[in-house]
Amino acid sequence: MGDRLSIHAGLGAAEILLILAGLCASGPANVRLVNGPDSCTGRLEVFYSGTWGTVCDDHWDLNGARVVCRQLGCGMALSAVGGARYGRGADPIWLDNVRCTGTEAALSECQARPWGAHNCGHGEDASVVCSGAPVPGSTHTRLVNGSSFCSGRVEVFHNGEWGTVCDDNWSLVDAKVVCREVGCGQELSALSGAAFGQGSGPIWLDEVTCAGTEAALSLCQARSWGSHNCNHGEDAGVECIEPTQVRLVNGSSRCSGRVEVHHNQQWGTVCDDNWDVNDAEVVCRQLGCGLAMSAPGRALFGQGHSPIWLDEVNCTGMEGAITECSFRPWGVHNCNHREDAGVICSDPTELRLVNGPNRCIGRLEVLHDQQWGSVCDNDWDMEDAKVVCRQLGCGAPISAPGWARFGRGYDPIWLETVSCQGTEAALTKCRTQVWGTHSCHHGEDASVVCSEVDIPEQGPVRLVDGPNKCAGRVEVLHENRWGSVCDDHWDMKDAKVVCKQVGCGSPLSAMGGARYGRGSDIIWLDDVECNGTEESIFDCQARPWGEHNCYHGEDADVVCAVNKNLEEPEAP
Repeated sequence: MGDRLSIHAGLGAAEILLILAGLCASGPANVRLVNGPDSCTGRLEVFYSGTWGTVCDDHWDLNGARVVCRQLGCGMALSAVGGARYGRGADPIWLDNVRCTGTEAALSECQARPWGAHNCGHGEDASVVCSGAPVPGSTHTRLVNGSSFCSGRVEVFHNGEWGTVCDDNWSLVDAKVVCREVGCGQELSALSGAAFGQGSGPIWLDEVTCAGTEAALSLCQARSWGSHNCNHGEDAGVECIEPTQVRLVNGSSRCSGRVEVHHNQQWGTVCDDNWDVNDAEVVCRQLGCGLAMSAPGRALFGQGHSPIWLDEVNCTGMEGAITECSFRPWGVHNCNHREDAGVICSDPTELRLVNGPNRCIGRLEVLHDQQWGSVCDNDWDMEDAKVVCRQLGCGAPISAPGWARFGRGYDPIWLETVSCQGTEAALTKCRTQVWGTHSCHHGEDASVVCSEVDIPEQGPVRLVDGPNKCAGRVEVLHENRWGSVCDDHWDMKDAKVVCKQVGCGSPLSAMGGARYGRGSDIIWLDDVECNGTEESIFDCQARPWGEHNCYHGEDADVVCAVNKNLEEPEAP
């Protein structure tokens, strides 16, 4: 008892009794990380008094993150982030002024103010980034019988037993929650009809309806546990993108640091022999971090730990992943950790629209110094909105309202007097005052209304990442979402229909193997078979939307002859 009291030195006797009473009554409080790319990264939430709540970032540091990562079985702590980096939570805010030594077994053993006592807003919600996937058994949802740990039949753990989920009303939104919960990437498909074989245990859930923001499938709406009208021939399945297998550590942001790759269930480093900016370009693209600025060697970001996985990496700069480049066999090298390779990417400033009905409408917030802040509406106009809509991948701007149309934000106000021409690639390329310098209040917060998806003039099909609009990766629009086409059976007849649909000339080639780069979202079509006379690719025979047996290394591409008003495409 004396040790526990010394940890909470400085608190009043009544506060100490409250904390100890809570710990004795319920044991260590459960924690979770939500709204991140996997279950080991995200906004920190703790479970107390029957409710999940957030943690304020006052005094939040790497020691606290170490405790959380250990409690979740998520490996090492990489960073402890404040400023609601992974979105603002909902009330309550359970903990404030958390101070851990780093050796505690649970967050609830650390020093903190009494449960629910704080002076914070949700703009100060704390987050954590851990190094690895959770240990087996720490999740209550799993995927079985798939080709990888990110695809398979959905099973949930309840009453000490694994059981399946019925496919009634099963959708991509439900799949999104499952993919996040099991630590995988974005959802690719939501499969029905026992696509991954029939389960043998109980059928635990039926008529699942998720909003897509839930941290676990068990938090979605559904019939009561075990209540259903199904059989195992209706078991639901999911396919997710596998998590990124490269990371940058010890840098100033997620887009700079020592390069580490994941192999054989272990993170390891890359030797700097032949390491150059082409290699760095691939890493930056794989992480979604903009352009490669430099490719430092000699352990600029500190020495890693064994193993050294890759040596003599040689990329052209066009690959979709570092593992597609040439290199010596895994683990074969003549290096030591003083030669660990690093990367610095451009890390474009992030922005978001909040408090609106969808991601393309709302109050504008920009991320700076690891904290989200608003933009003042002085001189705010449609040219500024046009840049924001483009940067977010939304459609055309509809309006640029001011006067906190979508509610008042929280400190800080980062930008004032933004002046864009409308052609800039990012808001930070526009003229503006110095970050944080303004004469505004939050009643003047700027907002943007974009159309949700920009449908090109030629309709819901496009060629992207090529030299012009008549050459590139084929993408189609379905359910307000762009996705790629698998190259199974892809031929010149299919290309002819696409070329006609995008307003170009005759097809010159119909390529597969992601010649113009890999897509990053869903794969919408597979086994497309056109006869060449169709007006649209949607008139051709194909498997049902979202049903496929492909990955983005099989994305289909097309090169068409251009119209007379366009220059000829570069040779493929």
